[in-house]
Amino acid sequence: MAEKQAVQDKLTYKKIFLFWLPLAATWLMMSIEGPYNAAIISRTPNPEYNLAAYGVAFAFALIMEAPVMMLLSASTALVRGYKTYIKLRNFSLALSIAMTAAMLFVVIPPVADYLLHDVIGLIPEISHLTHLAIIVMLPWPGAIGMRRFYQGVLIANNRTKYVAFGTFIRILSMSVTAMLLWVTIKPPGVLIGAFALSTAVLVEAAASYLFVRKVIPELKRGEDDEDITYRGIISFYHPLALTAFLALGIQPLVTFFIGKAPQPIESLAALPVINAFLFIFRSLGLSYQEVGLALMGKDFINYKKLRNFAYGFSGMIFLALSVIAFSPLAMVWFHDISGLSLSLALFALLPLQIQVLLPVVNVAVNFQRAVIMSAKQNSYITWATVVETTTILTVMALTVYSGVIAGLIGAALAFTLGRLLSSVYMMMPVRKIKAAIRIF
Repeated sequence: MAEKQAVQDKLTYKKIFLFWLPLAATWLMMSIEGPYNAAIISRTPNPEYNLAAYGVAFAFALIMEAPVMMLLSASTALVRGYKTYIKLRNFSLALSIAMTAAMLFVVIPPVADYLLHDVIGLIPEISHLTHLAIIVMLPWPGAIGMRRFYQGVLIANNRTKYVAFGTFIRILSMSVTAMLLWVTIKPPGVLIGAFALSTAVLVEAAASYLFVRKVIPELKRGEDDEDITYRGIISFYHPLALTAFLALGIQPLVTFFIGKAPQPIESLAALPVINAFLFIFRSLGLSYQEVGLALMGKDFINYKKLRNFAYGFSGMIFLALSVIAFSPLAMVWFHDISGLSLSLALFALLPLQIQVLLPVVNVAVNFQRAVIMSAKQNSYITWATVVETTTILTVMALTVYSGVIAGLIGAALAFTLGRLLSSVYMMMPVRKIKAAIRIF
């Protein structure tokens, strides 16, 4: 706990940067996964079918990940010593097992056939590939859940460099798996991506556990450890789980709408490539939520410095993405690096340009969430996500109903507007919290 207290005492912008940098690097490394897999899949036979199947399978994996996704924030905020560590670990393990069982249910053939063919409306060739990929990704929710719990413990105890190192191991194992499959048995491209992802998260979860074992002696000495009940954990966590479920659950619904809108195959094929590229920039904002939670300090003493730091780097993100999106560099990425055909690369340009504000708004949203979670008023986060998902569904429904714009363009408009309104909603509770603790 001494290292954590040293970081919080007399917080400077340099300390914020050094604390945040390994977490930003972690998310940036994870952002490589999507483009890396998409680049491999696009170079295998039937790339459009395999890319579409990969996008749908990954959307299902994200739904199953949703309830465990916020374990990172929960352990960062709540683990203060060995007692709270054990309670959060048991809670995380039970939740991870439950979501693995849920994913197992989804891959039962009649269930999978109904969801992929009848609900989403995939053609048989894509539906079959998607089903196989979901089966391969069965370890995903459990490994993600425990990995995020252990990473939160590391962040709370100022071990952010171990989080980054674990993710480096993940990327390495993913690369090795993908390349071995590509040059040896050569399965369909979507299965290369699915096997690579599953292997990577299992390896990273194991590495995170080994890193946390080094922290346990310090946890046992924790002077500020207060025991917490499972009811208290559930009370803190359920709004966050609902938030993640709504946020990630929207992906397959958007996929469904895209399948009904104009140019469905092109949209489904380009969607994972655009999302993967945008994630590179959005990841910097995602990493800032845990920075805010860990460094906010007693009585929000470090609020202003954390806010000002967010202002600075969000402006740099916007500038960098705009330079790429509105220049020939976008075609270099989509066509030359990601391997999209020339027609698909051109098709992806406008949706990318529509979403240039998305990473900036993402920084604001994640900092606002850190403030709200630090005040333990998590229900506001859930309602902000309701605003976001409602906006996305409304825009996508209008896209399908009008029948005049491609599904991918409608999705770009929906995601941008939804996230913007979510941030606007959270301004109200953040102002109340600031007023209560006299931050002006």
